Amino acid sequence: MSLESAALARVKPSATLAADAKARELRAQGKDVIGLAAGEPDFDTPDNIKEAAIKAIRDGKTKYTNVDGIPELKEAICAKFARENGLAYKPSQVNVSPGGKPVIWNALLATLNPGDEVIVPTPYWVSYWDIVLLAGGAPVAVATSADTGFKVRPADLERAITPKTKWIILNSPSNPSGAAYTRAELRALADVLLKHPHVWILTDDMYEHLVFGDFEFTTIAQVEPALYDRTLTMNGVSKAYAMTGWRIGYAAGPEPLIKAMAKVMSQTTSNPSSISQWAAVEALNGPQDFIKPNARLFEQRRDLVVSMLNQANGIHCPTPEGAFYVYPSCQDLIGRTAPSGKVIGSDADFAVELLEAEGVAVVFGAAFGLSPHFRISYATSNAALEEACQRIQRFCANVK
Repeated sequence: MSLESAALARVKPSATLAADAKARELRAQGKDVIGLAAGEPDFDTPDNIKEAAIKAIRDGKTKYTNVDGIPELKEAICAKFARENGLAYKPSQVNVSPGGKPVIWNALLATLNPGDEVIVPTPYWVSYWDIVLLAGGAPVAVATSADTGFKVRPADLERAITPKTKWIILNSPSNPSGAAYTRAELRALADVLLKHPHVWILTDDMYEHLVFGDFEFTTIAQVEPALYDRTLTMNGVSKAYAMTGWRIGYAAGPEPLIKAMAKVMSQTTSNPSSISQWAAVEALNGPQDFIKPNARLFEQRRDLVVSMLNQANGIHCPTPEGAFYVYPSCQDLIGRTAPSGKVIGSDADFAVELLEAEGVAVVFGAAFGLSPHFRISYATSNAALEEACQRIQRFCANVK
């Protein structure tokens, strides 16, 4: 009898975490490795947020809290949605979880029955697919491509919807592609979803503040208010506030869904860290003036990486609208021979050979459901990015 459950056997470990762990392991062995796998800002958490956490500790705010968030944080989240997205929510419509990933897990576990379908446009963040499987649902891929800007087209969405469809997951700006939907593009998707009232929408807006140039971020319930009652609008403090390790994600949606998610939490994680919650209150209510300068730094890094990758033989790298990722194609290198003498048969092979030959850790595209590509996180210093891209150029030049 296997120890592993049938549910766990349906899923794979996170490829992004595995790639980052491999880079750390090689570094610990003394090898010169540049890790471009982890989706984590290299900026430090702002001092005012740290001080709020320290004050919470000193004030004894270290006990259990309400399962899905303290009232003060829920009020701050409601204020954020009103201020930045034009969305009106009550605290009873807000869920706070220990990270963005648990928000998704709580929502899907609370709502999916065996055979329920969840539409997941590709490329997708690695965890969407496996969370659906773990929760007993059936993920349904809708392919995009560089030609469509890695964004799902309305006609493709229409074809994917069936009577069994329970959710669609939208992610803008996207991890892994950095693609972001314009208001007009969301409007076109909303027109399709209005025709299918049984389909719920989970919109992952975690990278909301990391958009570049004159791009204007919008979220689907903002674009089409008629979808408000079946949309879970998700966000968090990890990316914009450089708080990945604090583990605070949040979402707002219809009260019955929020209550169901809290019920799941009551038997799994219980409340997020009380200290992290008070830090998140300060993050949302405190100064926001560092966000745009940080986004401009990411934009400069994006431009550097896109330019250098497009100078590498066999690599084509589109220019994304946001987040801190690029999703280049390595199609022209498939079937060719790496410096080691091994044939590059897939994007996974490409990632392995690049790591072994040049010490650059990236995540292969199959992990995100769309090959042959690879993901680079440019949430690191310009010096590290330049060196990594030079190594990639050298590797590609030596592929025969």
